[in-house]
Parts: sequence; structure tokens; C-alpha cells
Amino acid sequence: MAREADRKTALGSVWLRADPEATRAPLSRDDIVRTAVKVLDRDGLESFSMRRMAAELGTAATSALYWRVANKNDLLELAVDEVLGEALVPAERGDWRDQVTALATAAYEALWAHPWAPQLLASHAGLGPNYQTLAERVLNVLISAGFKGVHLDAAMSAIFHYLIGAAVTDAAWTATVRRSGLTEREWASAAGDQLGVGAASLAAYLSRENLAGPEARFTSGLRAVLVGLRPRQLS
Repeated sequence: MAREADRKTALGSVWLRADPEATRAPLSRDDIVRTAVKVLDRDGLESFSMRRMAAELGTAATSALYWRVANKNDLLELAVDEVLGEALVPAERGDWRDQVTALATAAYEALWAHPWAPQLLASHAGLGPNYQTLAERVLNVLISAGFKGVHLDAAMSAIFHYLIGAAVTDAAWTATVRRSGLTEREWASAAGDQLGVGAASLAAYLSRENLAGPEARFTSGLRAVLVGLRPRQLS
């Protein structure tokens, strides 16, 4: 029993283990992952459980899930990578900055649409196939632009650290507001005084539609990062 548990958690990631053996279980892994994304979108990360998943899928026992997914942590990894599949948009025309902007923006928007996903990226390495495909596309754009060696590594780090950092930060605000049970505007009005920030300014900071909001800040910050990158000129 101990050996079986060790096998299921070896190397700490679902992506570093062999796929589960074939089974006649009625639930497919894809069905389970898609349902997990739906449940996480609706209920959030804090209340997510395998028992809730079993209820959502209409099966009385959580054991039915374990035929396809070893544990909750594996399912969360699978769900995050499913979300990142939404970031794999067609190639953009233009120079290398335009192309990287399109890829990074698509990834940010996918993570924004599923605010639980960035929370998990803070603790789960990007080992899934969709994350790796996204990284490979950015890498190929940079290579075509002339980045090499340590300059290429530094540029990749700058882009992905900015992308994930922005997504994690904005998701934290979203999660805080969600836990309160209030709308963004209601929360800003109630919390503004305690934070020493005007309610209108705080509401603008939180609102995606506002020119001072998360999406606008992400776009401006990404532009600043990319303008600062030069092939063969990083020190």
C-alpha cells in the first residue's frame, strides 16, 4: 500500500508519471477535467474537493474518480493546463514584440477568466503540455528575433515572470472580493477607507473595463518589459 502511494506521488507532478492504466470506468479523464474547471469557476478553489466532484459528476463514490485521477492535486494540475489551452491562439503577424504580446495577452486573459488557475501556478510548476507549448511558441519567436544563450533565457524569464506575477496578483484581489460576498464596487466602497484609498480609485483598480484596471495595467507593463528587451544586448 505504501509503495502504491509513493508511485502515485513520485516526482510531485501528474505530468511526470505514466498515464493511468486502461479501465472500463464510465468517466473519462477529459470528462473529469472539464467538470473540474466548471466547478472551480463556479465555486472557487477554497471549496473544491473530490467529494464535490463526485456529486457534480453524478457518482456516489469518490473512488470512481480515482480510476482516472490519482488524487486532488493531480486533478488541479490537469485543470490548470486545460485552462492554458485557451491561450494557444493562432500566430500573430508583425514583429517579435507583436507576436509575444499576442501570446502573453491570450495567456493572461485565459487566467483572468479562471481566477483560481493563477493561484495554483504559484505552487505548481508549468509542466503540462499546454504550458510547454505556450513556452515553446514564445521561445521560437525570440529565437527568430535573434535572442541566444543567456540573453534568450533572460528574456523568457522576464516575460513569463511578468505574466504569471501579474495573473497571480490580480487573482488574489479577485479571490479577496469573492470571499467577501460583495460586488467589486461594494467591496471597494466598504474597504476603501480602511485601506486609505478612495472608493472610486479602488473600484477602478479592480475593474477590468476601467483604463486603470487590471487588463490595462497588464498591457502597459508588458509593453514596458518588451521595449526593454533587445537581442544580444542584455547585460
